[in-house]
Formats: sequence, structure tokens, C-alpha cells
Amino acid sequence: MEQKRAKFLPYALPFIKQEEMDEVIDTLKSGWLSTGPKVRQFEEEFKQLTGAEHAIAVNSCTAALFLALKARGIGAGDEVITTPLTFCATANTIIHTGAKPIFVDIDPATLNMNAEKIEAAVTPNTKAIVPVHFAGQSCDMDRILAIAKKYDLFVLEDAAHALYTTYHDQPIGSIGDATAFSFYATKNIATGEGGMLTTNDDALAARMRRLSLHGMSKGAWNRYGEKGTWYYEVEEPGYKMNMFDVQASLGLVQLSRLDDMQARREQIATAYNQAFQGETGLILPPVHQDGRHAWHLYVLQVDPKLAFITRDEMIDQLQKEYKIGTSVHFIPVHLHPYYKKTFNYAPADFPETLNYYERTLSLPLYPSMSDEDVQDVITAVLSILKKKKATL
Repeated sequence: MEQKRAKFLPYALPFIKQEEMDEVIDTLKSGWLSTGPKVRQFEEEFKQLTGAEHAIAVNSCTAALFLALKARGIGAGDEVITTPLTFCATANTIIHTGAKPIFVDIDPATLNMNAEKIEAAVTPNTKAIVPVHFAGQSCDMDRILAIAKKYDLFVLEDAAHALYTTYHDQPIGSIGDATAFSFYATKNIATGEGGMLTTNDDALAARMRRLSLHGMSKGAWNRYGEKGTWYYEVEEPGYKMNMFDVQASLGLVQLSRLDDMQARREQIATAYNQAFQGETGLILPPVHQDGRHAWHLYVLQVDPKLAFITRDEMIDQLQKEYKIGTSVHFIPVHLHPYYKKTFNYAPADFPETLNYYERTLSLPLYPSMSDEDVQDVITAVLSILKKKKATL
């Protein structure tokens, strides 16, 4: 008789241990609840990880993307090239600056924006490219940077999935003009909400930091510390997007455990790959040898013609019959009502993205999963396929 789980396995869970709790308590006792010494320490350690000259901690990856575009002067009448296969925040932040997102279809062999199609999308109004390192695998940065240099375009990397990713042995975070990271609860390190901006550009870093806190010349850490001064100046109207020390305390501990957590992610991804390799109707995540994959997501595609089951049926059975949570990454941006209505996008405008979306689901992949959890997922997927084929 087939064994099934008694308890539901969530799609994602943050990996929080006693060390994180102790660090948060230490922060609460310190009196620094807003931006303070632990934010500065987190920024310093993040610079070491990525090799970037500057790291600015903010309250979300969304804020990081927006601040970088604003600091570069992107605004009304400008165009920014990106991918439709991303979370809406990537495109929304472009809209918030007053610019227009221009989508380029994905390469099905990488699931990243097809670098060979970018140049055709460049117009006199194009000011930036926002490549998204989907699922934890780097984009073709050599090609993207060459196009950017040719047309004098700003390159802002959306690395919400790409903490720990490398491209030709270079860490993501020190390649483009600026890079935005996410520490949302499901990400490879989690601070609940939170993000980081990295750059090697001194002037850009100074403006991004200033814009993140009201456009002020000094923040609370500068004003209220032992050697601070009460005087500050507002140099331009900025925003309230700074990270606070409670978030940073989580980030510091998570960062110290990153190598171990990434090793576990890779173990799980390897187990999935070995189990599903050669299974008719399943398409495994692409993995290329031009850098290290961060394995933020494990995206499995179901070909209904070969598996005799649709993606939606697979998700439904995993949840209802096997108590296994899944997700879909992503509903392409051009399919959402606002973007269809505002920019007259049709589903078939980006056929590779649409084809991928209709077949994909994301399986659970996080460090706190046990070997039994992983095996339950594998058994469930294979059992569903076997039962479906047996009915034909």
C-alpha cells in the first residue's frame, strides 16, 4: 500500500535556528532598533561575499531596484529592457520611475532573458537593461555588458534569486553597474523582508544611500551615535527604504551559515535531478557550466503530451493527495491585467515564456527539509506520473 505524508510539507520555509533568535534578542537589548551598527556590519560582510566596493542595505529588493533606477536618473520617456519571466516587482519599479518596461523573451535553454534578442529591442529611448538571474542561474553577462557598452546603457542586475551565484567564477553583485538582492522569507538567506544594493560606483552608491533615507546627508546612525552630530541636510527628496538592525541581525547569522545552507540546497537539487532524469514528460531545470547555480528554485516542467498530465493537475494532486506544497515561478508579467491593458500585450507576444509558464511548477527546496521530505516529494511526483500512464 502506498505511504503518504501525514503532515503537509510547505513549499518553502525559512531556516531559523537558535543563533538567529539570540542575535535578535541581543539587538533588542542594545537599544538600536532602526538602522545602526548591525546594518553597517551586515553591509561590510556582504561586500566581502560579493566582492563589491559598496553595499547599501534596504528594506526590500523592490526598494533596491527602484533606488538604483532613480539614482541613475531613469524617468519619464525612458525605456528599460527586462524579461517577462520575473516577479512583477522588476517591472513595477520601472513603472514607478515613469519609464516603460520593454520585455525580451527568454531562452528556453536557460530560462533567462535571451541575450541574442536584446539588441533588437534597443531604441533611442532605451536607458537601461535589467537582467534577472532566474532561479539562481546567471544570465549571459558578457553579451549583456557588451550591448550596454555599445549603447551606453545602465545594467542593473535583479539578483533576487542569485545570492551565491557566480558567473565565470565572479560573484553576482560585482559585475553590472548595480545589483539588487532579496532577503524575503523564502530566499536563500532570510530577514523576513529586506534587500541589498551593491555597486562599484562611488557616486552611484552615495546617491542610492542618500535616497534610501529621505535624501538626508546623515541618518540616525550618523546623528545619534557617540560621535554623531544633530545637524543634517536634505539634499534631495528621498524615500524611506532603509533596513533596520533587527533585520540585519537575522541577516548576519544567516550569512554566516550560507555555505552550509547552500550545500543542502545543492544536495536536494541533485536528488531531484537523479530521480527525475530520463522520466518521460519531465523537463529538468537547465544548469550551465559558466558559473555556480544558487538553487533558489527547483523548476520542473511537465510536458502534457508526454506525461499525459497537465501542470495544473500535477500541482492539484501533489497538494490534495500527497500533502506537498508547490508554487509557480512566475505568472509572466505580460499576462497580468495592468500590463495587458496598458501596453497591449498579448499572451503569444513572448512565446517561449508562455510555453514555459504553462508547463512549470516549483518543488520544495529549502535547507530544513529532511531526507524523508525530499524522498516524499520524489515518490509523489513519480507516483502521479505512473498512475496517470497506467490509466491509458
